[in-house]
Amino acid sequence: MWKLFLLGFVVAGLVLGNEANGYFEFNVTELDRIEELEFGFSKFTSNFNPLMVGLTLIRGAGSKGAVCLDGTLPGYHLHRGHGFGANSWLIQLEGGGWCDNIRNCVYRKKSRRGSSNYMEKQIQFTGILSNKAQENPDFFNWNRVKLRYCDGGSFSGDSQNKAARLQFRGEKIWRAAMEDLKSKGMRNAKQALLSGCSAGGLAVILRCDEFRNLFSRYTKVKCLSDAGLFLDTPDVSGGHTIRNLYNGVVQLQGVKNNLPHLCTNHLNPTSCFFPQNLISQMKTPLFIVNAAYDIWQIQSSIAPPSADPSGYWHECRLNHGRCTPAQIRFLQGFRNQMLRAVTGFSKMKKNGLFINSCFSHCQTERQDTWFADNSPVIHKKAVAIAVGDWYFDRAEVKLIDCPYPCDRSCHNLVFR
Repeated sequence: MWKLFLLGFVVAGLVLGNEANGYFEFNVTELDRIEELEFGFSKFTSNFNPLMVGLTLIRGAGSKGAVCLDGTLPGYHLHRGHGFGANSWLIQLEGGGWCDNIRNCVYRKKSRRGSSNYMEKQIQFTGILSNKAQENPDFFNWNRVKLRYCDGGSFSGDSQNKAARLQFRGEKIWRAAMEDLKSKGMRNAKQALLSGCSAGGLAVILRCDEFRNLFSRYTKVKCLSDAGLFLDTPDVSGGHTIRNLYNGVVQLQGVKNNLPHLCTNHLNPTSCFFPQNLISQMKTPLFIVNAAYDIWQIQSSIAPPSADPSGYWHECRLNHGRCTPAQIRFLQGFRNQMLRAVTGFSKMKKNGLFINSCFSHCQTERQDTWFADNSPVIHKKAVAIAVGDWYFDRAEVKLIDCPYPCDRSCHNLVFR
């Protein structure tokens, strides 16, 4: 598997870090784009000797109906904590987009995003999952878990389609995984952090208060959503690309009954799949890490090819440096909408924010953006330090960057 990964890396093309005009930019091939943005898989790491952690299938999950899209067992990767971190647990929910119709879900179940048969037997633990203090100063010796994502509905569905042999059991996977980890020591945790990136970041927001209830009131429990603040915003044609996507997920996968009732009591289920309608109602402390110009949202929600048949946005989608002044103004409007969405949330002392003016997506799992010599910073504070200060109550952290192009520390993604 490791050899196959290396081969895939070479075939995709070497990722080149270029420091241009004060920015650290990655040139990314189309294959890399699919992996990085849609599936949250990172090839962008400066760690040449990363910790490799094996896959554990949840053996009791099948009897509980907790299965992947194709009916195979779900799984996770666990690296045990030690020393003062032995009774602390960090759970990372994997990202990887969604499937909103039968055709997409059938295609997905033949991949690692729908079947454990295709999952890597080992994966890298970098960034917030790293076991090295110099790379992950606050969580390096915790019990660290990567829960694999194979349901296509942000761990929230509970339905099936017998004709297509599809199981939508994300909510059951979530419960089975938590029960299994509790039996392995998590029930005795003194500290716990639920984190996730992209679709996993959305799942964190949906499951955060449930996670809090798994522990005693004496356990310190908080949640971290990275690149999970997907906005209910029109695309460049005035259409509703992401709302249509989310509506398909909610309807197809039977998500309604697993959404927070505080939201569904007054909004429709699709609206309650959008984080902006949930974050101010959450009881558990939450930290949001998000790029103000989230590149996944630009490419797949704001300016997807389906909303841009003339190709006016094509170059801007691939490289923000090629955006016209009018396009930048449009993207500034997107940033403003994001800031409005977190206004009430940010007023609560328990919550934290790190919204930087970068063209990126998922910054906690990549070593270069989590904690490295040239990591992105706001007020000289890297993501890892900001999250640690907030989690351990060393400081109140509400960091919002000035608008593009002011931030010279960004690790922007540029596509070719």
